[in-house]
Amino acid sequence: MAQGLELSVTDFQSTWNNVQHHTEEIRSDYLIVRRGQAFNIILYFRGRGFQPGLDNIIFVADTGPLPDLAKGTRAVFSLADHQSPSPWMASLETNRATSLEVSLCAPPTAAVGRYLLKVHIDSFEGSIMAYQLGEFILLFNPWCPEDAVYLESEPQRQEYVMNDYGFIYQGSKNWIRPCPWNYGQFEENIIDICLELLDKNLNFQTDPATDCALRGSPVYISRVVCAMINSNDDSGVLNGKWSENYSDGTNPAEWTGSVAILKQWHATGCQPVRYGQCWVFAAVMCTVMRCLGIPTRVITNFDSGHDTDGNLIIDEYYDSTGRILENKKDTVWNFHVWNECWMARKDLPPGYGGWQVLDATPQETSNGLYCCGPASVRAIKEGDVDLSYDTAFVFSMVNADCVSWLIHEGKEQRLHRDTNSVGNFISTKSILSDERDDVTENYKYEEGSPQERQVFLKALQKLKTGGSQGHYRADSQPSRPMPLSQDSPRSLDRSSLRPSDVIEVSLKFQLLDVPNMGQDIRFVLLAVNMSLQFKDLKVNLSAQSLLHDGSPLPPFWQDTAFIKLFPEEAKTHPCQIPYSQYSQYLSTDKLIRISALGEEKSSPEKILVDKIITLVYPTIVINVLGAAIVNQPLTIQVIFSNPLSEPVADCVLTVEGSGLFKKQQRVLIGVLKPQHRASITLKTVPFKSGQRQIQANLRSNKFKDIKGYKNVYVDLTL
Repeated sequence: MAQGLELSVTDFQSTWNNVQHHTEEIRSDYLIVRRGQAFNIILYFRGRGFQPGLDNIIFVADTGPLPDLAKGTRAVFSLADHQSPSPWMASLETNRATSLEVSLCAPPTAAVGRYLLKVHIDSFEGSIMAYQLGEFILLFNPWCPEDAVYLESEPQRQEYVMNDYGFIYQGSKNWIRPCPWNYGQFEENIIDICLELLDKNLNFQTDPATDCALRGSPVYISRVVCAMINSNDDSGVLNGKWSENYSDGTNPAEWTGSVAILKQWHATGCQPVRYGQCWVFAAVMCTVMRCLGIPTRVITNFDSGHDTDGNLIIDEYYDSTGRILENKKDTVWNFHVWNECWMARKDLPPGYGGWQVLDATPQETSNGLYCCGPASVRAIKEGDVDLSYDTAFVFSMVNADCVSWLIHEGKEQRLHRDTNSVGNFISTKSILSDERDDVTENYKYEEGSPQERQVFLKALQKLKTGGSQGHYRADSQPSRPMPLSQDSPRSLDRSSLRPSDVIEVSLKFQLLDVPNMGQDIRFVLLAVNMSLQFKDLKVNLSAQSLLHDGSPLPPFWQDTAFIKLFPEEAKTHPCQIPYSQYSQYLSTDKLIRISALGEEKSSPEKILVDKIITLVYPTIVINVLGAAIVNQPLTIQVIFSNPLSEPVADCVLTVEGSGLFKKQQRVLIGVLKPQHRASITLKTVPFKSGQRQIQANLRSNKFKDIKGYKNVYVDLTL
């Protein structure tokens, strides 16, 4: 009688498999594979080898707490039977005297997550033996043409899946600055934290079997992750805060990477980390999505609309000094940051796959949860705001119209309607380069073109007929009561003339110097008379700090100019705001909004002009001393300075970089004298080869985010 086949040990060949599956950066001692692509394991037997026809080997792959064949969270598939109903496959590679190499393959639609692999060995007339072979992780596969996240271009896969650092664009449309960021999606324990994040989502908590079964869908996973990055509904990763007091946490401007945030969330038993704002939410979401295998990039939209009442109009209110008044509903964010994730959209008509907007910043609810998207970028461009998910809300962020109102003696006077001020210089990091890529044309037709207005009207019509999906309503009230006048702010059938066209005077601000932090701000107001009549102008000027979400702080500088202009004459009115005047009013966003409200004695019309100034810091300089080689000591010099003409205290320098530092380095500097320049040297041992980046941040009691970065190529050997 034949002896039953006994398994002695299994080799998952994780080092070799992980290289084939582009997961060796995560780890090499644990099997991490991608769906739709085969991986090989070796079974070693005791006593005798595998005999085809005599022995039958059946594999079982389970994921989630309640594996179920019907739901697709349990797969049962045989080595011999290729007629098996299971989409999972096993085939014999090499049969040796006492070992068997087997090729296994998960279907390109399988649920992602942690799996337990088991085997049942049924020998002829022998007993059936069952063994647990071990655990492995299954990820999305952008290299597999049958996977919903398939991306054809290898340079794009390298940038949007494999690159672990990048830039997030901040500032204003007049001064776009790259903020270096350590995504670190392959750093130690990050994949485990990403899987923990999936298990903390509300759907898993209430119905884990269904949640796990849906994890094969990138649309589903992206909505789950989007809701979990903020903590508004759940024990999500980040608490959002838009104010000036961050004393019980970290100022959002100080972060330089996602790894410290995710590790803190995990270490504290999934307590939300304080604090995040839009770029932090988007950066952490980028880390999680790239780790799971979904191609993802971070997008910045300058002058981003936040229209809460669904009429595609953002109302802004000003007083007679030209200062902007706080509007609790509609706002224009100086910049707003979200993600694009690449996926097929089988749930939408053909042509709407590709890049999808996901916005983890908690602004509005979507089907009851604080998440936004995936919204097809193509649908946004075409005005198809009725397509899932939250397309109308994203459309308003890039293409709402702006109406300016003057509030004077309790009455509202409409100043003008601007059809092209929202959605500018939509930016992301270029592929395999440090340059900025402008992707505005992916989101909308050129401002002022007939197509752009046609799409706007199409979107508005769909909203009015209730065709919008999700939370967005077109029939809700405007931000303030509408003035009872013929010139309704909602009428789209006539284009409104700007007051400057009526008065025939142009006002414009021009900076005289780079607005360096710590120095006086010098600028002029340029007034041009475009008519053949004499003009007598009174202009109220003011300056106020802004938060990046558009919230204004009280004005700290005001001036009045009386300007007399002969026909076709131009004049400049010089202005100066001393550092001593703006320093105590500055927000951490370093934004100052200067505005001028002009009126001509013979006309009731008023002209409003404004400019947002972003104050500039000196950057941190990072020098790498010597060649960077894996497992060899490396010395790094960091040079930084206090840009202010006053001492600063509580200075802390943080330095990090995936593959270069095992964890974020914090150096307590203490006090820096006025204009003082200092340097420190750090020693580290690089542990990963290839292109790497060092990110640094200097904070003090007077400033929070002086940043710098340095790209480093790490060689394997000398």
